[in-house]
Amino acid sequence: MDSPWLTIVGIGEDGLSGLSEASRKALAEAATIFGGERHLALAHAGDRGRPWPVPFDVDGVLECRGHATVVLASGDPFWHGVGSILAERLNSGEWIAHSAPSTFSLVASRLGWRLESVICLGLHAAPFEGLVPHLAHGEKIICLLRDGSAAIDLATWLTARGWDASQLWTLTALGGPRESITQHRADSYAGDPTAALVAVAFEARGSNGLPRSSGLSDASFVHDGQITKRPMRALALSGLGPRPGERLWDIGAGSGSISIEWALHGGTAVAIETRGDRAANIRKNAETFGLIHRVTVVEGTAPNILSNLPTPHAVFIGGGLDAAMFDGIWPLLPKGTRLVAHAVTLETEALLSELQQRHGGELMRIEIAHAAPLGRYRAFEPARPVVQWSVVKGDDE
Repeated sequence: MDSPWLTIVGIGEDGLSGLSEASRKALAEAATIFGGERHLALAHAGDRGRPWPVPFDVDGVLECRGHATVVLASGDPFWHGVGSILAERLNSGEWIAHSAPSTFSLVASRLGWRLESVICLGLHAAPFEGLVPHLAHGEKIICLLRDGSAAIDLATWLTARGWDASQLWTLTALGGPRESITQHRADSYAGDPTAALVAVAFEARGSNGLPRSSGLSDASFVHDGQITKRPMRALALSGLGPRPGERLWDIGAGSGSISIEWALHGGTAVAIETRGDRAANIRKNAETFGLIHRVTVVEGTAPNILSNLPTPHAVFIGGGLDAAMFDGIWPLLPKGTRLVAHAVTLETEALLSELQQRHGGELMRIEIAHAAPLGRYRAFEPARPVVQWSVVKGDDE
């Protein structure tokens, strides 16, 4: 690394005494030192200190390019810290980093938890709904929070959602002389809204976590009746084969239930919906499941709106498919894209049969019946049959 002008230093509550010799040397030689007020005080930055602006912005650091500069961050700057934000905007030879133990590492070491099996989340400015996909009985979770007031809000949020018996630890000034750790139960935590907390850790105790299988209850979603029902959704997701990091186009998304379950598997989804009221339902569902960062709602009609979207790894068409729509969508899809389409009308069934003959894949007719009252007795009431076509786009198409 050729003479980097920027040094990113992880600092703990023990201040200068806990830093490596290389970190202390960088601080001594720096013309400008950026960091939070607490970090600058711990490093005795003095007149060279530059507090982070509000709202947060790294442009001030980039303006120092070519001059010896230090950025201070808590613990490991590359775990929910500023390190990766800076690295994305710099060449590799411009910076070097000296990390300290992360807050997550310090919390795990104080509580005796195996860090590799703990869920670690940064919730400084993120909604608590980000916890929803992770909550399960016995799960250990460490959250970075902005202050003591946020810890009170978190305990209230957990209690309201049936996780009231969760054991909760609040941790302050870890690694320094003012270190404090207190244990509580979520539903009895009063807390101090002025406390300068570092993190909250909790062991979830409750029974209403999300199932890990596909096909969540229809009641989990806000919808107006336009929803891919649970059994059909499970079969659709089986054909779509969600994988972490992959992108879905959910065309005619309705409630967004397919997009939500895809995103719960670690992918991202673009939910395409023509009606504004249904698009609002999709956004509400994404918020409820803590997936607003993974589900993008686009209002418009396919295929017209698709050309400006990033290409998908999979496509779901839940309804409204006709020959013109397919002819507009298919050329946009790269080789290897998985497509699943559902049909409930005779016309669309005929189209799917023709498409399967032309492009291959699997064609299934799915008929489901549910028990329902019939006079003094019960009988199976059949649902409308659904035809599903699933295919992977080949090299020659």
